[in-house]
Amino acid sequence: MGIKGPTTEQLLDMYAAMWRIRLFEEQAEYQSGQGKVLGALHTYIGQEAVGVGICAHLTDADYITSTHRGHGHCISKGADVRRMMAELFGRVTGYCKGKGGSMHIADFAVGMLGANGIVAGGFGLATGAGLAAQVRESGQVAVCFFGDGAVNRGPFHENINLGAVWRLPVVYVCENNQYAQWTPQEEITLVTDVASMSSAYGIPGAQVDGMDVLSVYQAAGEAVDRARRGEGPTLLECKTYRFHGHNFGDPQQYRTKEEISDWSGQHDPIQGLGDHLQREGVLTAEEAESIRNSVQEEIAGAVRFADESPYPGPEELTRDVFSTPVA
Repeated sequence: MGIKGPTTEQLLDMYAAMWRIRLFEEQAEYQSGQGKVLGALHTYIGQEAVGVGICAHLTDADYITSTHRGHGHCISKGADVRRMMAELFGRVTGYCKGKGGSMHIADFAVGMLGANGIVAGGFGLATGAGLAAQVRESGQVAVCFFGDGAVNRGPFHENINLGAVWRLPVVYVCENNQYAQWTPQEEITLVTDVASMSSAYGIPGAQVDGMDVLSVYQAAGEAVDRARRGEGPTLLECKTYRFHGHNFGDPQQYRTKEEISDWSGQHDPIQGLGDHLQREGVLTAEEAESIRNSVQEEIAGAVRFADESPYPGPEELTRDVFSTPVA
């Protein structure tokens, strides 16, 4: 049985969610330029369809693990943009009390187990979460988001192999934006279609257009349903593209302006879904503008919340710090 398409309500929710990611990231870049965002910043602009299309099938009880480019995953899973912005600002109201910054946001209440700055760092967390769900027979699913650069690291192979052998309820999602930091994918691997690697582990693999949220939604639904049925993992590759640099301030000397312009002009996932919804009579141009404006106000409120929040006090210096005593 195939996956049913999203309802009208789901379509509108996905459209709003993609705008929420886009506008949050644009504001984060602006605030970084103003010196208010502390630490490194890696934006998800251009890749919104992946996180949104995947997480549309998940509940708060399900788990995801993220990457250094994690804001889109957090928002897709239902994290509070106010607490996210406060974390970027280094304020005590942030998800990590201002101590973690952009690459360490987590919200266990919605199943977001955390972003992290280690390439391939989420594999063990997601596989472990899948194992816990299997032992508990809870019906939960874990999703591991990772970039194409992570494919060349050991955790990719070790965890997918283990997940396959134990038939864990995990979906491994490669966001293949075609660059490992500043290096084109084809310069560091001969296998550029990551989904084809699934056969080495005896699990299904699927490759979809990661700029089309409906294609992602369909493939993700099949993978998540398979995991819930106890049939094991799927390796899902979403071919996508980041419109901005690897990080804020990246001069992007490794790719041409024409390439960036073509992707952002011809393959914008938000524009694509908006056009589809208008063709189907689900959304008018006025309603689309209203959704964008509403999200814009939400993000502006997140900035105000962050601005008005205090920095952590000196008493926070040794809190939430864990170590093993030396005998």
